[in-house]
Amino acid sequence: MSSQRLEIEDLTVAYGHGRKQRDVLHGVSLSISAGETFGLVGESGSGKTTLGRAVLGLVPTRSGTIRYNGGDITRAAASDRRSLAHDVQVVFQDPYTSLNPAMTIRNILTEPLRVRGVSKADADRRVRDLLDRVAMPADVLGRHARDFSGGQRQRIAIARALALDPGLIVCDEPVSALDLSTQLRALDLLIDIQEKTGVSYLFISHDLAVVRHISHSVAVMRRGEIVENGRTEAVTEHPQHPYTQRLWASNLVADPIEQAERRRIRAETMSEPAA
Repeated sequence: MSSQRLEIEDLTVAYGHGRKQRDVLHGVSLSISAGETFGLVGESGSGKTTLGRAVLGLVPTRSGTIRYNGGDITRAAASDRRSLAHDVQVVFQDPYTSLNPAMTIRNILTEPLRVRGVSKADADRRVRDLLDRVAMPADVLGRHARDFSGGQRQRIAIARALALDPGLIVCDEPVSALDLSTQLRALDLLIDIQEKTGVSYLFISHDLAVVRHISHSVAVMRRGEIVENGRTEAVTEHPQHPYTQRLWASNLVADPIEQAERRRIRAETMSEPAA
C-alpha cells in the first residue's frame, strides 16, 4: 500500500461541452499522507471545491489521476464508489442544510452503519461513542437537527462523517458558517479526532488563518491552478507568490501597526500582475 493516503497527479476538470467547454482545474497535483491535514486555500471561484468534488467522484475528470491508498479511483464505477464511500467521507460547509431536518440524530448517525449491515444494537453503541467523541451528550439522539446551534450541528455532521472509520475526510469550508469562537472549537475538535484516529483531512477554505491553524501542508489555488504549496509554516509565514501574500494580508489583526502593514502589502500585491 502506498505511504500516501491521497495522491492527485496532473488533474484537469472541465465544465460544459464542445466550444463552451472550459477548464476549471488545470493540471493540479498534490498528495496527503496518513494522519495529515492538507489545507487547500483560495478565493471563491478558485476551483478548490471542484477539486474536493472530484475526489468524492461528484464531478468527472478530463485528464489526470486520483489515487486513494495506491488505488486509482479517478473514474471508478458507481459500485466501486459505493464501496469506497465508507473510507472517504465529507463534511460540508453549511450545518443547517447538510443534516436532514426530518430525521432524528439517532437516525442520521445510524443510517450509514445500518446500510453497511451493522446490527441495530451495535449501531446504537457506535453512535453513542461518536457523540462522546465530538463532545455531545447521548440524550440528543431523539431530537432533530433544528434543535441545535450551528456549532452543535457541525459536531453532529463530523460524527456522521466518522461513523464508518474513514481514512480521509474532505472538509469543504466546514467552519465558515460559524462564529469565530465556535470555529476555533470545531477546528480543535478536528485536530483532537485526527490525533486519536489517524484520519487524513483535505481541508478546503478561503481563510488562510483557518488553514494555518489546522494544516500540516498548504496549497494555494488561483483560477484552477496551484500557485504555491509547501509546509504550513513556510507558506503562511513567508509567502512567495503575490496572491498568497494578498490572502495573508486580507486577514484582520488587532494590532493597528500590523494591520497597517497588511493593508500596504495588500495594496502592493493588488497592483502586481498574476504570475
